Parts: sequence; C-alpha cells; structure tokens
Amino acid sequence: MILALVLGGWSGLALFMFQSFVAIWQLELVNYVEHYGLTRKHLGDGKYEHVQPRHSWNAAQKASNWVLINLQRYSDHHYKPDRRFALLQNYAEADAPQLPCGYPAITMAALYPRLWKRIMNPRVPRWRDMYYPEITDWRA
Repeated sequence: MILALVLGGWSGLALFMFQSFVAIWQLELVNYVEHYGLTRKHLGDGKYEHVQPRHSWNAAQKASNWVLINLQRYSDHHYKPDRRFALLQNYAEADAPQLPCGYPAITMAALYPRLWKRIMNPRVPRWRDMYYPEITDWRA
C-alpha cells in the first residue's frame, strides 16, 4: 500500500485498494460457487473421506474454460491439486456434479440469492442422492 501511495499518490492508493477489494470479492464468489451445498462424508473421530471430484462443482463449457484457463475444471484441481491448470481434466456427471452454465453466468446468478437458490437448490439433493444414497440425515 505504501508503494501504491508513493508511486501513484492518493489516487494510486485508492485504485490499489479498489482492485484489492474486487480481487478478494471475486475469489470468494468463485469459491462459494465451486462448493455450494457439497460436503464430504464424516468417517468419525474428526475424520472425513478423501477429497474426490464429486466434492466440487465442475463445468464443461468450452468457451469459458478457454477464457478462464480451465478454472471450471475445478473438480480435477480439487482431486489432483498439483496438476497445472492448463492440464486439468474434465469429469462427466457420473463423477462430478455439473454446473448448469459456465462461470461468468453462474457467478452473476450467485449475486442474486433468489435466482441462485432457484438454480442450485434442486441440484444439491440430487447430488446427495447420487453420491451418498445411504445418508438420510444431512443435519450437522
């Protein structure tokens, strides 16, 4: 912040602070979208199952994957965190839950809670039934 102030004066500092706010907001918005309603199975003694592709939302839209350097293949990043983004693999619905559209559109929908819940809330119970049919009580 001092460097922004020295190089750009008060306007440089203000622009730096605004850019920082936007970057953090965008990161948290995407994080919210990528994990909405998904959990890992509790194994007891404070342990949970290993992270699998089914524990984060995947999106297979080619155009936004190109623009976002395969960010939408987040399920593979979750599963194989050491794999470079350019090499991330896509998963079918049998292996990872799928977002209904690409990140640009779905993050915009996430800004409107009523729209977001209308889009995503029906998908969460389907995810639970598909991957964890043995669990009937989803309370904490």
